[in-house]
Amino acid sequence: MVYFIVLGKTLFFYFFIMVIYRIMGKREVGELSIMDLIVSIFIAELAAISIDNYKENVFISIVPIAALVVIQVVISRISLKSSKVRSILDGDPSMIIERGRVNFKEMLKQRYNLDDLLVQLRSRGIKSIEEVDYAILETSGKLSVFKRRDDKNRVYPLPIIIDGKIQKDVLYQIGKDSVWLEKALLKENYQLDDVFYGFYQKNRLFLIRKEAIK
Repeated sequence: MVYFIVLGKTLFFYFFIMVIYRIMGKREVGELSIMDLIVSIFIAELAAISIDNYKENVFISIVPIAALVVIQVVISRISLKSSKVRSILDGDPSMIIERGRVNFKEMLKQRYNLDDLLVQLRSRGIKSIEEVDYAILETSGKLSVFKRRDDKNRVYPLPIIIDGKIQKDVLYQIGKDSVWLEKALLKENYQLDDVFYGFYQKNRLFLIRKEAIK
């Protein structure tokens, strides 16, 4: 009888957790945020405890799991609307290699050593740092790499505005300031809060309007 109870609980939590992760949204394992990872660990532990303590009512574990899912969905909704909350929870991407030069100061800040960098470059078939033009450490810990090209005039799009927030370091890189940006927005009949994403490429500013999130 005990074996059937354990088997029943195992099957129940298998399908229950599958439904929960569909509610939480689709993300690759390597792209889980810190919040997603914490919730995943808690859910796994609660399910394991419930299966192990087969005499206890299954609802003792369902209630805290449901509470965690509600908290995660609410926080995700808030972070979707607020770049500040998103930055606090997930952090910001870090430029590790810029125009072929390694940013050791940023590596030290992120506690990201040279071995970590070389391992991730090799996993992408890159033999040496000299082959890289730009490398960005994403908030998920994944390294996005842009290789050097023979075309010297090749320019990557630089994000100037993200979710209505000015990226001042990018403005500094391209030799512009907030006055220039204000004039450019006024010319396109945009307000800063209207911009979901704005990037600079080939001496032009491209803007994507923010859609209302309901």
